[in-house]
Amino acid sequence: MAYCSVEQARAAGVTGTDAEVAAWISAATERITSYTQQLFEPTPLVVVADVAPEGLVLLPRRVRSVTSVAPVLDGDDGTSLPASAYRVTSADVLGGVDAVHLRWGGYNDLIVGAESYNGGWRGLFDRWGAEQARIEGMFGYATVPALVAQACALLAAHIQGQAAPSDADTTAAPGLDVDDEGNNVRIENDTDDGAEPLPPSASTGNTQVDALLVGYLNRGHSLIGGI
Repeated sequence: MAYCSVEQARAAGVTGTDAEVAAWISAATERITSYTQQLFEPTPLVVVADVAPEGLVLLPRRVRSVTSVAPVLDGDDGTSLPASAYRVTSADVLGGVDAVHLRWGGYNDLIVGAESYNGGWRGLFDRWGAEQARIEGMFGYATVPALVAQACALLAAHIQGQAAPSDADTTAAPGLDVDDEGNNVRIENDTDDGAEPLPPSASTGNTQVDALLVGYLNRGHSLIGGI
């Protein structure tokens, strides 16, 4: 998965072989994913999400399609529901929300508890009392937005630039005193300003890139599967 091309990254200033440029793009892509909490390419994913009253399951990523929905029961996955037992909505549709709506209907007289006279799948889900559902499907944007591609190229160049040593790196950092043998004899207190460290995903590390991505932030959801 990459949010920009090698050509775009080179135009932004990334240097090296194609493989090296691709590696910087990969690093930038991972950082953008962590910062925005979004996926900008269709990606197969399994998520576990809370089931709200009336069976609403808000999904943490843009949903493209759902192939499996199952209740989570005591840490285990229950019986997968048929497509007739739920419907999927996506933010791809203006005014829509990424969600699975359970208890939608349907029944199966061959499944104990899901019979038509027993309330069907909706009645069975109610009796399960599951607080979470396991959703498997395809998530992410259909195509990488232009601003995200630009941000990825700029960030790849920024990360490469940070990794390159400079003349300044060979001198002692401010706040450090060294003796003739190079031993540090003073460490400046880095808590004097009272500032708290920022969470890892609070920024991409580049304010210009942050500004390009601000419209894509998905701060309402937590990380899933390390993404």
